[in-house]
Parts: sequence; structure tokens; C-alpha cells
Amino acid sequence: MKGIFPIDKFERIQTPFYYYDTELLRATLHAINTEVSKHEGFVVHYAVKANANPKVLRVIREAGLGADCVSGGEIEAALKAGFAANKIVYAGVGKSDWEIELGLDNDIFAFNVESIPELEVINELAGQKGKTARIAFRINPDVGAHTHANITTGLAENKFGIAMSDMETVIERAAEMQHVKFVGLHFHIGSQILDMSDFEALCNRVNELQTQLENHRIRVENINVGGGLGIDYQHPNRVSIPDFKAYFDTYAKKLKLRPGQTLHFELGRAVVAQCGSLITRTLYIKEGAHKKFCIVDAGMTDLIRPALYQAYHKIENISSELPMEAYDVVGPICESSDVFAKQIDLNGAHRGDLIAIRSAGAYGEVMASQYNCRKLPQGYASDEI
Repeated sequence: MKGIFPIDKFERIQTPFYYYDTELLRATLHAINTEVSKHEGFVVHYAVKANANPKVLRVIREAGLGADCVSGGEIEAALKAGFAANKIVYAGVGKSDWEIELGLDNDIFAFNVESIPELEVINELAGQKGKTARIAFRINPDVGAHTHANITTGLAENKFGIAMSDMETVIERAAEMQHVKFVGLHFHIGSQILDMSDFEALCNRVNELQTQLENHRIRVENINVGGGLGIDYQHPNRVSIPDFKAYFDTYAKKLKLRPGQTLHFELGRAVVAQCGSLITRTLYIKEGAHKKFCIVDAGMTDLIRPALYQAYHKIENISSELPMEAYDVVGPICESSDVFAKQIDLNGAHRGDLIAIRSAGAYGEVMASQYNCRKLPQGYASDEI
């Protein structure tokens, strides 16, 4: 485990920081492209919200993926990293005017539209520019997922998407507008999904909706099923690349694509999570009344997932070969929730030891904040240090 980290080089870098293994990232992208190449009409967009580090984006763009963006800032980051505008899709329930105009000015592939009011605004803004916006309607399929409640997005109670009962109405409404063109349907049921039956349920729902639309002579050019594939947080070394074969094969077998249809995916976590680690330094070992605390210089401002989702990350003391001891690993933020893990086994820790918080390449650096007036963590790629 410790051999995968260049500890001697880490000593020169101020902690906390993010470390990205670009060799693993490229191997992951190769695995994606290998599986996608087996299926005609499959296209993958990288979900920029998972990690917008410029070095990471560059590697992903070089692998040929498109970009899935949920803000104007993400569109700008994707364009700056060299992603082709015609491979960018833009989703989100609250697109502001300047963000829509940015997408229009750059002729992005499609806007994933989530409501009739949004559709009307896009049509108006496109008309002002003499353009036609390509739109895909995000449909809420009311399909649950075996994941954390805070990261489910496909249930009727969630804020995302258009209700299935309104699908035909909004498509007909778009057909009446001069400055939008209906090009597809978009779905996304949640994140960190490992049970392929969840994706099978989505396939079944999409099949039903396609048949319903065809009965009304409505043809769909593009189907976008979002992302959601999870990773193994328990075993980042043993399972460093997700099972992309099972994931893409599920859609190939269960989703009934029509001739000429393109199937789009928006993978984020599965692409970048395992290649990233948060590297932090031990400040103090505190002997509590009933436990030991390993107090590190990273906190919930650097990696909020444990505080926000009670998320598990494997934690390793990469400076020590001492026998294992139980610690609460905590940060310096003035919040009781600033805890990375409780009562976990680490090699005996001392002040100055480097601690690696694994599987942090997704929703880590990109969600960092400056609460307590802390500096944002820097991100380093393995091929630059």
C-alpha cells in the first residue's frame, strides 16, 4: 500500500493536498473505452462535478470523453481543458441566464431541460441570439436506487426532472417553439450504485416510455441514462477499477435501443474516485479518557463527505510500519462533525506521520471550502511531482 505513494516527494509538499495517480486514471479510462467500443452507439461524458482539477480534466479529455456540466463554471472549465463544445451536455435544475447564454454562444451539444419554465427561458434567449438550442428533457422515472438517501435523484419526491405524466406535454410544447429542437431524453437515478438491478429497472422504465412515445409518433434521437456507477471504498487497492463490463453490458442487454439511436452516459465518481487520495499530516496524538485521537491537519473543509454523508474512506498511515492501534481520525475544524473515522486501526501514529485518505478523487477537492478561513487544498498529479 505505502509503495504506491512517493512519500519522499510528499515531504516537500505542504499538507493537506490531493494526490492524483494519473497512471490509474488512464488505466480506468482505457477500461471504459474498451467496454464502450464493444457497443455501437454508446457515448460517454465525464461528469465534471466529480472533480474539476485542470490536470485531471486534461487526462480525461485526451481519452476522448465528452463532458457533462451542471454549471456555467463547469462549462468554462471543460472548454478551457480542451473538451469539444459539441461533446458538452449541460444539466441542472437552476440554470441562470448567463449560463444558458454561455452554452448557446459555444453551441454545446444539448441542454438537459428540467422544467417548462426553463424550456421557455432557453427558447427566449436562443431567439435573441438567432440560434436554435438542442434540448433533451430530463425525465424523473420514479426509480429508486440502493444508495444513500441524499444522493438518490430518480424518485418522484426529488427536485430533479420532469414527471413522467408530463413527458408528452413538454415534448409537444417544445415542438411549438421556434428556437429549441428536441433531441433526446435524459435520466439519472442516483450515485454510488453497485446493484445492477437498479440500472435494469431504469432500462425497463425507459423501454416503457419509448413505446409510449412511439404510439404518439414521437421518435427520440438520443437516450441519456446519466451515470451512477459506484466504486469499492472498502478495497481501493484490490478493486481500483470499477466493473465497467457489467455496467455497460446491463444497458446493452436490457435497454431496447432503436436503429440509429445514441446512448449517452455521464460517469463521474467511477472515473476519478480511486485515483485520488487526500494526503494529510498528523499534528497530535491525543489520549482521551476512552480512546486515542489522531488529529490531522486536513478537515471537513478539505473532504466533506464523511461529515455530509457519513461516508466511509479507507485511511492509511503511510509513514509507519508499527503495530496497529485504534484511533479516531479527526480534523482541526471547530465542529463536532469534523471526523473522518472513528475507532479505526492504523499503524501506530506519531506527530508528523503522513496519513492517506483513499478513494477521494471524486467529490473531494471540488467540494472543498474556506470555512474557518482555511486555505483551499492544492491538487497534484503523479506525473508532475
